[in-house]
Amino acid sequence: MTTNEKTTPKPKIALSRRAKAEWTGDLLHGRGRLTVGSGALDVPYSVRSRFEDGQSATNPEELLGAAHAGCFTMALAAQLSGAGFTPSELDTVAKVSFEKIGENFQITRIELETAADVPGVDETTFQALATDAKKNCPVSKALAATEIKLKATLRNADKTQTPTEVAAGKD
Repeated sequence: MTTNEKTTPKPKIALSRRAKAEWTGDLLHGRGRLTVGSGALDVPYSVRSRFEDGQSATNPEELLGAAHAGCFTMALAAQLSGAGFTPSELDTVAKVSFEKIGENFQITRIELETAADVPGVDETTFQALATDAKKNCPVSKALAATEIKLKATLRNADKTQTPTEVAAGKD
């Protein structure tokens, strides 16, 4: 390492991402579109898609769940890689609970369920890394006021072991 490399500060990474919501009409009969700056997402949403299953449109809670599942899964991959393990597969589902509390609606809980194939890792190490990934994933941090539960299953582990559930949030 050269003297310059030792004394030159590493550049700070500061990213700003963009998403846009458009709406036409009243709440009950209106509809909208959600787009993201990269162009990777351009989808309809409506009040029906928020409160009724089977709609061909999305809703904010579904997108929040996708963002949280994606962020947690990347954080888990980073934790595993940093500990010297290469996951062959990580699958995460986020279940976002949306409830009416008094006169208002609220996201009350997020349940992350992840299943992993990670050669060489033991159950204890996997659970510790999964818990740390949940705690330190940027989306989990942004949602700290919401209860977040984690059920992490190591698929290639000894089948007599059971998955561990960890609850966090509002700490």
